[in-house]
Amino acid sequence: MQLVKAHRDSLLRPLQIVSGIVERRHTLPILANILIRKDGDKVSFLSTDIEVQITTHAEVGSGGEVAATTVAARKLLDILRALPESNEVTLTLANKRMTVQSGKSRFALQTLAAEEFPTVAEADHFNAKVALPQKTLKHLFDMVHFAMAQQDIRYYLNGLLLVVDGKHIIAVATDGHRLAFCQIATDQEFQRQEVIIPRKTIMELQRLLGDTDEPVDIQIANNQIKLKFADIELISKLVEGKFPDYTRVVPKGYKNNFTIGRDQFLRSLQRAAIMTSDKFKGVRCVVAPGSMKISSTNAEQEEAVEEFEIDYGGDSIDIGFNVTYLLDVLNNLKCDSINIALGDANSSALITVPDNADFKYVVMPMRI
Repeated sequence: MQLVKAHRDSLLRPLQIVSGIVERRHTLPILANILIRKDGDKVSFLSTDIEVQITTHAEVGSGGEVAATTVAARKLLDILRALPESNEVTLTLANKRMTVQSGKSRFALQTLAAEEFPTVAEADHFNAKVALPQKTLKHLFDMVHFAMAQQDIRYYLNGLLLVVDGKHIIAVATDGHRLAFCQIATDQEFQRQEVIIPRKTIMELQRLLGDTDEPVDIQIANNQIKLKFADIELISKLVEGKFPDYTRVVPKGYKNNFTIGRDQFLRSLQRAAIMTSDKFKGVRCVVAPGSMKISSTNAEQEEAVEEFEIDYGGDSIDIGFNVTYLLDVLNNLKCDSINIALGDANSSALITVPDNADFKYVVMPMRI
């Protein structure tokens, strides 16, 4: 039975959308597959790793039959990528094998029964519903994702806190050494709700969301979040646990602050980072009235020093930072200048954008 007949690119796009979460090695071999369901010319493609599930649709079906099967996601994707762009591709199902044919190229793949594929059950009740333009949600994630922890035993840090509160939607991420906060105002009104979205889900959404005004419909349940945009539906489990109180982490009332060009600061840190090692990423920042000096050294006694003038009249402060934490935020910001507020050598620094209260980045000092 013929499942699909379409140009290569028409088939490649939905496969690329769903295959990002597919893991090659899993305790359940069937999870290396994608579920393909056909109903006439409408075909759905679904993948899951039990925690996250992505579904997309395309009108690439051939014939009026209804059918479903699962096939190895990576193999099918690799085959399609290797075929010529303009070629027409057919997928045919017979005797538990899927045949991929294009021109004089033919591939036979093993399939597993669709009934055995473990799809994620959708929540019965969603507590909150939010609609945002894709580019707005993408911006929110872009501004904080880099501060998420990776494989921290405090599992609630391996994700992003999403808060809907009043007319604001807030995203917060922290790994215990730095914290990023970003909020946007909407014309919708919400009851306060906080959920932690897993790191993998956030990374996948950043890949899938576009810089468009097309809407994303977000539905939040107690243990699940569902997002629908374009022809994509993503369902994800949420991380259980209590996220740290970010309002207590953000410093208030620092009197030592100055504004500096983002690009100038970024380039200086990039040069100083050359002399750091993989094991020790520390840079020293000495701030004094009218000047800033950035320096780094390594085990070979090599040194980098960067000095420049700043408009600053506060206390002299000698403070160390992990240079990666500073580079992460500067690379993600799109503004011309940033504001840096300091307490003393043992207090966290606060980085903000001038005339913008919607973004805050807190970074702890490092002993050098």
